[in-house]
Amino acid sequence: MADRRRPMRPVAPVPSADLPLVAIVGRPNVGKSTLFNRLVGRRQALVADTPGVTRDRKEGLALLRGRTIRLVDTAGLEEAAPTSLFGRMRASSESAVREAVLVLFCIDARAGITPADEHFAAWVRKQGRPVLLVANKAEGRGGAASAMEAYSLGLGEPVAVSAEHGEGLSDLMGEIVEHLPPEPEAEFEKEEDEFEADAEPQDPDAEIVLPARPAGPIRIAIVGRPNAGKSTLLNALLGEERMITGPEPGLTRDSVAVTLHDEGDVFEVVDTAGLRRKARIDEALEKMSVSASIEALKMAEVAVLVLDATLGVHEQDLQIARLIEREGRACVLALNKWDAVEDRNATRQAILDRLSISLAQMRGVPVVTFSALTGASIHRLLPAVREACAVWNARVPTGELNRWFEDALERHAAPLVEGRRLKLRYMTQVKSRPPTFVIFGTRAEQTPEDYKRYLVNGLRETFNLPGVPIRLQTRGTKNPYNTKSRS
Repeated sequence: MADRRRPMRPVAPVPSADLPLVAIVGRPNVGKSTLFNRLVGRRQALVADTPGVTRDRKEGLALLRGRTIRLVDTAGLEEAAPTSLFGRMRASSESAVREAVLVLFCIDARAGITPADEHFAAWVRKQGRPVLLVANKAEGRGGAASAMEAYSLGLGEPVAVSAEHGEGLSDLMGEIVEHLPPEPEAEFEKEEDEFEADAEPQDPDAEIVLPARPAGPIRIAIVGRPNAGKSTLLNALLGEERMITGPEPGLTRDSVAVTLHDEGDVFEVVDTAGLRRKARIDEALEKMSVSASIEALKMAEVAVLVLDATLGVHEQDLQIARLIEREGRACVLALNKWDAVEDRNATRQAILDRLSISLAQMRGVPVVTFSALTGASIHRLLPAVREACAVWNARVPTGELNRWFEDALERHAAPLVEGRRLKLRYMTQVKSRPPTFVIFGTRAEQTPEDYKRYLVNGLRETFNLPGVPIRLQTRGTKNPYNTKSRS
């Protein structure tokens, strides 16, 4: 008899926190972000000809010769006062080097060895980390010869690559894997027959309970206007200075994702660049930053809209909220700098009134007040995110939904359209994320918008669906006696 047991396999993928971390460092404008994008296999980091585009550490997963690593793109190393912007950027890069198992020290082969390269190469040698010297922009025959100058840095043999043109990357991947520590042995599951012997028998008539949401981390996008405190909020959640912060508006240029754990749940939190009005977006770099922020919002399940509570709700805040609604994401309203608000009750009510008047779909949105700078009440945010995510994934049983629908039709009958009353027959929920319902009936597609709003408000109140967009669609049934529809 054939052996039907499954082959041995790892219990689960290795969590990203357990993967080896490789940091890319070097002075500004040597092509670190371009190299990062090449190794992770997609355009994850912003790239421009302007020096100093990267400010915060950008992390991604890269699969190199069968090994998965955490790759970190860092800001350019520059000499500056510790309290200045460039000083804070350098401190972030130094922190990445301390955590790394391998450092890729990147230089510009075309520009040759500069005093800054020599200075920071000496600093890297003192950090006690394995270093791999990467001579970037070494395309063509002359590039390899130029790369040989890098021997003078005392970091070993340089690997000549051209991240922009994809040259030499195969050799670099092989060198990275050779410099990594040995891969830990994987644990294996019990054989299937042993597992089934230990499992409790299940009732075949038992109701199948679907999970509230797909497996994986809860994806959060932190959005808002510039200088609302988004990066400070993420640092407070992590308990470390992961993001560059300061009084200067617009410090965050790229969307940066980090993972955090809370009460058994895993959250993937993306800090985004501040969103401004289109009329104020002039530079190509800022346009790329805004595009990255919108893309992060599209990939999120819950959007945390950060407002400066001392300033109230501005029109740009409403525009961002409309964007969240249009993308169909759950929302949590985060009122930052709450410790600086004098009349808190009046401030909260004014903000909620403005939202309810301007955005009906944001009615009942959960509100969390805190101070990201001091950390006061910051613990309230993630529970609110969990609840919003659960509502976003909610499903209403069809029977219960149609009993409510019949009562709603009795309270307010379907309207007359062109002198004839619409015959709305039944309703069903076709999907969640966000909750989406379809009404079927004769000429249901002619249902006026005000009657749809009446039904949406009833769904929100009856089935406890606050703060998430509700989609209501209509499907008309064909009338066999309508000769106009025949060809």
